[in-house]
Amino acid sequence: MLTRAGWGALLAAVGIVIAARVFAVKELFVVGVALAALPLLSLLLVGGARLRLRVRRTINPSRVHAGDSTRVELAIGNPGVRRTPTITLADPVAGTRGATLTLGPLRPQAAAKAAYRLPTARRGVIAVGPLRVAIEDPFGLARRHVVAAPVLELTVLPHVDHISLPPPGGERDPHGGGARVNELARRGDEFYGMRPYVVGDDMRHVHWRSSARTGELVVRQVEHPRQDRTIIVMDSRRASHHEESFERAASAAASIATAAFNQRHLLRLVSSDGTDTGLGTGLAHMDAVLEYLATIQPRPTGSLRVVVESLARAHTGGLIVAVLGRATGLELDSFARLGRAGARTVAVVCEGPLPTIVTPAGLAIVEAFGAPFPEAWDVGLARANKRAVLR
Repeated sequence: MLTRAGWGALLAAVGIVIAARVFAVKELFVVGVALAALPLLSLLLVGGARLRLRVRRTINPSRVHAGDSTRVELAIGNPGVRRTPTITLADPVAGTRGATLTLGPLRPQAAAKAAYRLPTARRGVIAVGPLRVAIEDPFGLARRHVVAAPVLELTVLPHVDHISLPPPGGERDPHGGGARVNELARRGDEFYGMRPYVVGDDMRHVHWRSSARTGELVVRQVEHPRQDRTIIVMDSRRASHHEESFERAASAAASIATAAFNQRHLLRLVSSDGTDTGLGTGLAHMDAVLEYLATIQPRPTGSLRVVVESLARAHTGGLIVAVLGRATGLELDSFARLGRAGARTVAVVCEGPLPTIVTPAGLAIVEAFGAPFPEAWDVGLARANKRAVLR
């Protein structure tokens, strides 16, 4: 396609030809025709150009927390036998003007490297690309774009502050209050049941004596270690948040989840939009929680009451942390009732001011809309501990 300069040259040529006809100047006519031919020849030159490039593009790293640095790294090689012309590489980046790089001529079998940083100020998924290579004629009158690399995605996880979780309440239960497997056999603490063999099971767990007796392979159901558990309740209702308070809430939830992972708790995240990760542990479960918090957006609908009623029916102990926007007295009292039922409960309020109520018994309130989150977390827990001692 013609560039702006190419269209300008073509329009100028048309004007010169018209002026040559009006004033009957043969030399001016020749100049106009020659000027008109130049962009057309440039189009043919660019259209017939065969550019061979070897392009490798990576995002390093491809998952970061908000505020951390990452960059796109480009490695461009010339596998051909001819010198490449000067080329321009354009890489669109969602939410920005993108990146434009100019690469000088490359000798045959030569290579060049380039890099640029990506914005990571806010959480979310940033699309990068597709990377396009622009081929131009020497006069800059015509240009052709060729896709050299596909779209890549950068996941910006919420910012994480380092905090410590308080001791959970209630009994340590590896099943999180769920139904437990019947004890068919037990040998000390080694295992507590048998189940049929499934492809992929560790053959070391096969119970050969029982398998010989039943005629089918059975494996020992290894007992999970007794673990503390942390349940995060995320208020994602649009009516409860402003834009900044929602970002504070996502960051607070990510900080609590990271602390639970570091302290080897079973972790569960429940959102007012109906999302429930279930209780889990391990890196894959933690990654799923952070990925969800990286992409969650305020929802027009949802109910905290349904979440609280579900937790109450499960008789859930452990630590329950409600990450709220603009909290009401009724909501705080409903989470306090969970605390009085055996769980340890914390309410993180990300949008002030707090309702003018007496702090419910059994609930620690963290005011996460003023001071930095780690400081607000420590103050809220200390205040709750002091009230408990005075009682």
